[in-house]
Amino acid sequence: MTNKQELATTMRKFYVISNKNKDPEQVCAKKICDYIINAGGECEYYSSDKIQQSDDYNYTDKSIVPEDTECAIVLGGDGTLLQAARDLNELNIPLFGVNIGTLGFLTDADMTSFGSAIDDILAGNYEIDRRMMLNGRIFRKGQQIYENTALNDIVINRCGNLRVIDFDIYVNDQYLSSYSADGVIVSTATGSTAYSLSAGGPIIQPNAELMMLTPICPHTLNKRSIVFGAKDTITIVMSDNKRVLEERIATYDGEKFYNVITDDKIVITKSDKVSSFIKTNKDSFLQRIREKLM
Repeated sequence: MTNKQELATTMRKFYVISNKNKDPEQVCAKKICDYIINAGGECEYYSSDKIQQSDDYNYTDKSIVPEDTECAIVLGGDGTLLQAARDLNELNIPLFGVNIGTLGFLTDADMTSFGSAIDDILAGNYEIDRRMMLNGRIFRKGQQIYENTALNDIVINRCGNLRVIDFDIYVNDQYLSSYSADGVIVSTATGSTAYSLSAGGPIIQPNAELMMLTPICPHTLNKRSIVFGAKDTITIVMSDNKRVLEERIATYDGEKFYNVITDDKIVITKSDKVSSFIKTNKDSFLQRIREKLM
């Protein structure tokens, strides 16, 4: 929990990032910015003329966020907040999510409730919810060829044809099992309400520190999700039981991806990075689950 008294006197400078597909005219961004300024704070919002389009960033380019920003307000759905959590992580500023998307498990408010939430932030009436992230390194012939982080999950999936894929799982360098499936998900507790949930995985308290392995449509009746500790190392080795050199795809939070082939290794560990979210909503996790899923 944060020191609320300290935050009440220091957090006044905000930066608003709005999903341009959901807020194309930035009406929501301007509305929130105006509210903060009228309440005595300072605020800027993303403007499309400040960023060059690239494959690396869409609207979460850390280079255009002012250095003295104390809180980034992210408008969109869970996907927008995931992208911001990954791309802005090095800035070490907390994120506050306002849902203008669909499900919104990660967001804390919407456009009908953001005013009271902003008032709470300015008054220091909030908590910082820190979430574990994953680090995924891909090795080919012993050499690392790719590395990235994820807040929700790292997924190995089919690429191209509809054949099942084969992979061997090792935990802390000890062989665990072999799978034939459509893919495999390694998720954090935060990601337990994302793709893993759709694949039959359990719902987990989101600030728990752990890793969960969930096969996607496994071709067997006895394969279920397995939960491991945050200090464990999960290694996925792409095998070739069908004697066919196949290409698969490793995806990080559904955004960043890298193609993998037979004999590649994906080594997944707890990341040194942590995502920090501002929480003003007093509803419990169980209340939110009931509202979103029931």
